Amino acid sequence: MAISAAVRIRSDACDLSALVSPYDGDRVARRHLVLGEGWPRRWIGTWKLGEGEVAYPLRDMRSVPVLSSRQVRPFTWRARQRHRPGLEFMVSTGREHGFESLEEQDLLLALDFLRVREVLSQPFQLDFEHVQGRGRHIPDFLAVMRDGGLWLFDVRPGNLIKDDDRLKFAAAREAAAACGWRYSVVTGWESHVRSVLDHLSSQRRPLKDQLGLQPQLWEALSDGPLCFGDLVEATRLPAVARAHTTHLLWHRRLVVDLAVPFGDGSLIWRSAPHRAS
Repeated sequence: MAISAAVRIRSDACDLSALVSPYDGDRVARRHLVLGEGWPRRWIGTWKLGEGEVAYPLRDMRSVPVLSSRQVRPFTWRARQRHRPGLEFMVSTGREHGFESLEEQDLLLALDFLRVREVLSQPFQLDFEHVQGRGRHIPDFLAVMRDGGLWLFDVRPGNLIKDDDRLKFAAAREAAAACGWRYSVVTGWESHVRSVLDHLSSQRRPLKDQLGLQPQLWEALSDGPLCFGDLVEATRLPAVARAHTTHLLWHRRLVVDLAVPFGDGSLIWRSAPHRAS
């Protein structure tokens, strides 16, 4: 049976734009940017490369060796600070990545689910022009997506965005467009996405199928979708099959609707391009 058209967010086929809340609040601020003739020569991106810093005019930023760069501003940890920095391990990159807030950590988890190739925290400092002078902004992340494209991100809860932030976000959007990158401001998430991804991530690390349960799960779904509870009960060891089902969902070999709370009643499908193992 084909995956129902009623599924809002297919876990095996979605990209990040389907997971985050839409935001275009910086569009109005664009009018305050100086984008006249030659502006890509005057806007500057400063990167940390090797032992020093290198400044590139925006028109030349496509040539930056992104994967050789380091974050331009170190994270700080101190008592009584308001934000929550930390390190998030990502299976897709095999290493830890710094974040400065729980909202940024949520984005790293989603990027891990999408199997990005690399994520750079605070990748560069943008020096841009606006009608009242010059401004500076350090975007939060630059991700190398699975298809090789670059996606620049800022993360800020919608209720905390101020006019100065909108101007910086508008500048980052123009800079990304000039470099051929995608750009998003992550202000929130579609309903239930965070909780479902958080649950699926519990089985994101390598999991050996020594009991042969994954082929049993695959076979049980041969005639169409089953509820999660019924699916695991169709195997020899339902308790262990729960972990394997969750693992296969995280790795997008099985399908669930990310827009619906996850539980025993969640419908599970096969993902057509994948095999059981």
